[in-house]
Amino acid sequence: MSLFQQTDDKLIEKALKGNQSAWRKLVDRYEKNVYLYALRMTSNQHDAMDVMQETFISVCRSLSDFRGDSSFKTWVLKIAHFRCIEFYRRRKWFADESELQHMDAEPEHSCPELALGNSQSQKQLLTVMKLLPFEQKLIVELKVFQSQTFDTIGQQLGVSTNTVKSRFYTALDKLKVLLEDSYDAA
Repeated sequence: MSLFQQTDDKLIEKALKGNQSAWRKLVDRYEKNVYLYALRMTSNQHDAMDVMQETFISVCRSLSDFRGDSSFKTWVLKIAHFRCIEFYRRRKWFADESELQHMDAEPEHSCPELALGNSQSQKQLLTVMKLLPFEQKLIVELKVFQSQTFDTIGQQLGVSTNTVKSRFYTALDKLKVLLEDSYDAA
């Protein structure tokens, strides 16, 4: 944050008083984080935009409820998480094979951790992440892309740390197999 950039708390205070410029600054500050989170969770740009829009509508409606128990960014991403859950419930979403073919990505690594290294491999990882169950995809998102600890993820999801670890390592095993399969098919 630059020396002259306003804190989230100050922007929230101004936004609650009806200052549209302050609200816009809050949105500008976090829209990329929300969009990328939604994109990783939905695997579709249009759906990610919809989730992002729904997230900020919810943030706007409940801004006065923000108590500061966590950072504003964490609070916004938690709302984005709930919007993603709603998205999955509405769509009863399953991977669409035609969408997988349009991604046109060449895998370069068979290990998910290494696949994060370049954009082409990231596309491949995002493609195969679509095939994971929602709970596993969510934990991979929180652990790998948001760098949260197992304990923090467990608290956020209301499950034990061991459950989080089990789902994470099961997801990594599945991702490894899916990446190897897609590499062999190329």
